[in-house]
Amino acid sequence: CDGGCDSACGCGSGLGLGKMLDGCALGDCCLGDQWSLFGEHCGVSVGGWLQVGYFNKALPLFNSRADNVQLQQAWLYAEKAIDTSCGFDIGGRVDYMYGTDSQDTQAFGTDPRGWDNGWDNGPDYGRAMPQLYVEAGYGDLSVKAGHFFTIIGWEVVTAPDNFFYSHAYTMYNSEPFTHTGVLASYNVNDTITAYGGYTMGWDSGFDDNGDNFLGGLSAGLTDDFTLTYATTIGRFGSLPLGTPEQGYMQSLVGDLAVTDNLQYIIQSDFLDSDNGVSTVRETFGINQYLIYSLNDCVSVGTRFEWWQVQKDSQGYYGDNSVIPANAAVGGNFDVYALTFGLNYKPHANVVIRPEIRGDWVQGLSEQDYADADISLLEDNRDSQCTFGIDTI
Repeated sequence: CDGGCDSACGCGSGLGLGKMLDGCALGDCCLGDQWSLFGEHCGVSVGGWLQVGYFNKALPLFNSRADNVQLQQAWLYAEKAIDTSCGFDIGGRVDYMYGTDSQDTQAFGTDPRGWDNGWDNGPDYGRAMPQLYVEAGYGDLSVKAGHFFTIIGWEVVTAPDNFFYSHAYTMYNSEPFTHTGVLASYNVNDTITAYGGYTMGWDSGFDDNGDNFLGGLSAGLTDDFTLTYATTIGRFGSLPLGTPEQGYMQSLVGDLAVTDNLQYIIQSDFLDSDNGVSTVRETFGINQYLIYSLNDCVSVGTRFEWWQVQKDSQGYYGDNSVIPANAAVGGNFDVYALTFGLNYKPHANVVIRPEIRGDWVQGLSEQDYADADISLLEDNRDSQCTFGIDTI
């Protein structure tokens, strides 16, 4: 093992969590070599993962199927990444997944029509194809065309790319997951990358559901701090009543390497949209993450989120279409969420993520709950403590 683990806590000793917390293991650990079924051939790589999880109370942020062990993501992808170091190159990627996360990953922006939106298997499970695109590049410029993940925000749909098992309200409610269109990226220099393109709405497949600009700028301001601004402006899609939702959304993400082992991330999201007559969604959120790596095998982290919503935003107050006539609209309500989590890697291919999470809702009265079907927390409660654990 690299790093000098002695025989008391080396790979051959059956390294467990108890030994991971020994003095030796806090400095070094033995992940072993990552194995793959397919590897890379002629520039094409094929891979994937399985995510199995459990949580004791529902959170409508992907994790809505409470008190059940479930297969959330059975994921398979094929990719040819472009390499423009020698000039022009062309590639692409396709992703396919099955599990309980699929119905939140489909092109639901065109519900009930469109792309993979009908690939359900019962009320909870289903299939999705969240990415299918080609990409071409030359030098510092690359362009992808097709169906692809958004550049907005810090948290993502793909489970291995998040520290926490659960998700933030801003990620789930105020950001798009996928787009269909064209997106260019240009490396201005070694520290600055610019993005710009056109997409057909939010979370839509290969049928026209909107017209909006998608772009942003990522800049390494110092060796330890990166600031990324991303925005989408225009027509996001059509509401269930057929009127278009249009507006502006932005995310600002700061990523700071405080030390070699400590990472701090702060994110601010703002969304303001209307249908030409009234507010559709108006939200603002701030997320903060603090992640500390004890070694390559064990990391601990915390996330604190404040998410503010204007009460008459459709989809949060009511049934996604209209607000009850007698609803006590006006003003805002606030949601707070504090999460503590741990990532334990017993092998290079495996990560186990237990977490404890507390959620609080402020600013909603008993009359508000009576007037609308608010589904932020289980049983319309104003506070909740949730335990969850998954394995990837």
